[in-house]
Amino acid sequence: MIKRRTFLKTTLGTGLALSAPWVARAQTRELRIQTWEGYTEPEWLKPFEEANDVVCRVNFTTSDDDLFTKALASKGGDFDVFALNTALIPRYVANSLYLPIDPSRLTNFEKLAPAFHDNALTVVDGEVRSLPFAWGSNPLIYDQDYFTEAPDSWGVLWDPALDKQVMMVDDSSSVISVAALYLGYEDPFNLNADQYAEVKRILIEQKQILLTYYAGFADGVSLFAQNGVKAMYSMGEPQVKELQAQGVNAALTIPKEKATGWLDGWMLSPSCRDVDLAYAWFDACLSQATGKIMTEKLGYGNTTDLDANAAAGLDYADKLVWFQLAPDTEYRTQLWNEIKAA
Repeated sequence: MIKRRTFLKTTLGTGLALSAPWVARAQTRELRIQTWEGYTEPEWLKPFEEANDVVCRVNFTTSDDDLFTKALASKGGDFDVFALNTALIPRYVANSLYLPIDPSRLTNFEKLAPAFHDNALTVVDGEVRSLPFAWGSNPLIYDQDYFTEAPDSWGVLWDPALDKQVMMVDDSSSVISVAALYLGYEDPFNLNADQYAEVKRILIEQKQILLTYYAGFADGVSLFAQNGVKAMYSMGEPQVKELQAQGVNAALTIPKEKATGWLDGWMLSPSCRDVDLAYAWFDACLSQATGKIMTEKLGYGNTTDLDANAAAGLDYADKLVWFQLAPDTEYRTQLWNEIKAA
């Protein structure tokens, strides 16, 4: 997950001033925000501070593991609100590192689009644990000079006609999950023994035509551009822009079998010192104005302004399967190593 954010920071950083660390002022109220870069942009942070006569202390997360370690050590005492990949919510729930959110205290809660309003990862048994804020996908990227129409299936990555012209990322969770989707398994993060056997079989079969497994965002872009690759499993939308910058007529599509996606949301710390202020921040982040700015400026999908998403080509949230932590991560790693060694 951190690779995606590192790539976005470097590729989208030109001309984009990501939020700077807080600057102390005279206000007595303060809100401690733990988040990823890009989620506290001045366009909505400064108006929030002025409207609430508050100073925001923003601390940027460096990795998912670092955030969890910090939260566990202080029981969330270092921050009032925090942004988190929704796949990791169970880890925080199990350790009582969150407070349920009362949607009745949010004027903008009902502005969440249908794909996010009652998301199974964020609302469990009626308890709202997180407020979806930003999202992206792992689409199929293809060369439009080769395909006259967008491929409609992940099966293109198994097409013998594209011998040594397709790529996959070197990541056990990603590759196993997309192979499971291609096979028609609805839940690619919870597979039984027979399903794993089929996943293993087709991934070994795919190796016969695969150019290579790539190691990261930049590596994937470079290998695609330099080797005449026609299609690949992508680590995210920004790879399209990078390929286009290198002269490739690249585009993305979400196949009929769906694709995996990431979803980040705001959560309430169990040690929040000013709950009223935290809810004010949540409302500011869920405003359509904030969503529009984030999408137009940073390229993330937002959760409240569908028109802004559509204008940016991000109109496929309902075709994504949001990442979850697989209960058998160690087995997936073992299986992935067997596939690569086959």
